[in-house]
Amino acid sequence: MAVNETNWAGNHAFAAAQIAYPATVAEVQELVMRNRKVKAVGARHSFNDIADSEETLISLAHFPETLAFDTQAHTVTVPAGMTYGRLCALLQEMDYAIHNMASLPHISVGGAVATATHGSGDANGNLATAVAGLALVTADGACVQLARGQQEPAFAGAVVGLGALGVVTHLTLDIRPTYNVQQAVYERLPLTQLFDHFDAIMGAAYSVSLFTDWQADWVNQLWLKRLVPEEGEIHSFAPEFHGAILAQTAMHPSGRSSPESCTSQLGEAGPWHERLPHFRVDHAPSMGNELQSEYFVARRHAVAALRTLADLRAELASVVLVSEVRTVAADDLWLSPAYEQDCVGFHFTLRNDWEAVRPVLPVIEAALAPFAPRPHWGKLFTMASEQVQARYPRLADFRALVAQLDPGGKFHNAYLAQIL
Repeated sequence: MAVNETNWAGNHAFAAAQIAYPATVAEVQELVMRNRKVKAVGARHSFNDIADSEETLISLAHFPETLAFDTQAHTVTVPAGMTYGRLCALLQEMDYAIHNMASLPHISVGGAVATATHGSGDANGNLATAVAGLALVTADGACVQLARGQQEPAFAGAVVGLGALGVVTHLTLDIRPTYNVQQAVYERLPLTQLFDHFDAIMGAAYSVSLFTDWQADWVNQLWLKRLVPEEGEIHSFAPEFHGAILAQTAMHPSGRSSPESCTSQLGEAGPWHERLPHFRVDHAPSMGNELQSEYFVARRHAVAALRTLADLRAELASVVLVSEVRTVAADDLWLSPAYEQDCVGFHFTLRNDWEAVRPVLPVIEAALAPFAPRPHWGKLFTMASEQVQARYPRLADFRALVAQLDPGGKFHNAYLAQIL
C-alpha cells in the first residue's frame, strides 16, 4: 500500500510504501541496508516522480540543524535536508552568505543541488556549483566522502546526481562574507528592446529575471537585483530602462496576485537572502496549485529562442500563468543543464491541469528543438529519453558511476529507468 502523500503541487502521488525520517547518518545507513529500494526525498517541490520509490522514501528533515564552518577554506557543511530559508538565516547570523538563491527559499539544499536548481545572473552558476564536497550513503551502507579537486572525475558526476548514487546526507558549500542587495521592478519592456539589447539587459544587475505571459509585444516585468557597494551611496534606479518603466508599487511576478509574499522591492537595500529569492521565506508563494516546466538553451541562442516562443502566443494563452527567463553561467558538472555552456532558462508556470498542459509541452519542445534544449530534471517535460540523453556528453560516464556505486539498482526508480 502506498503512502497517502503528494508532492507540493499535488500532481504526483508518491508510490512508496513508507516514508522514514532518520536523524543520524547511522540511521540512514541502516535504512539503506535494510530496504531493497530507497530514495531520498527533499521538500517535495519536484513536479515529476524523480524522488519517488516503490518501497521506502528517506527524508532528512529531522537531521539536527548543525553547521560546521571552515573559515580557512571558506566553506560550511550543512545537512542536506535543511531548507535554504533556514540555512541562509543561520549564515546571515554569522555574517556569511552564498552566491545565489533560487526563486523560492523553501526548497531543500540536497534536492536543489541534485537537480541543478538555479537563480539568475550572467556570472552566477546554479546552486550546485557552490558544492565543495558531499557525504553520500551508498547502496552497501558505506558513507563516501567526495570533495572538489580530490575525487575527480567522480565528484563532477556526483553533485547533480538525481538521487541515483545514494542518499546525500551532508553538503559542503562555498561561502562568502555577507552582502546587501537592492531590488527594483520595471514594467512593460518592449520585445524589440529585449531582442536588440539582450546582453545589456541581462547583464545590468547581479541577478536579472524577466516575467511574461507571452501575450503581448512586451515583457510584463523586469526584475533587477543589484549588489550594494560596501561603502558609498546605494544605487538609484532610473525611471526608465530600455523603454520599460520603473514600478512605483511592489509587484508579484504574475501581475495578478498580491505582492505580500514577495521579497522587498522599490530599491530598498537589504540582506542578500531577503532579496535574491523572489518570495519571502515566511510566506507561501502560492497554494501550489500549478505545474511547472523549464528548458535551458545555450546563451548564444537566447534571442532566437525568445523570438520563437513569442510566436507561440496562441498556443500558450490557455495554459501559461507566467513565464520566467533567467541566465545561468557554465559549469563542469556532468548532468547540469549548464554543463560547458552559459545558458538561458525558459521557465513556465502552468495551470494545474495536466490534460490541458500535456499537448502544449511538445509544442514548446518542438519550437526549441533547433536550440538543443535541456529540460529541468525536477519539472515536467515530454521529450523522448534519447533526446534528453543526447544533450549530455558525459551521460555514459554517469551511467558507469551509477553502476559502480549502486550496481543492484537500489536507488533506481521509474524516472531514472526512463532517463538513463
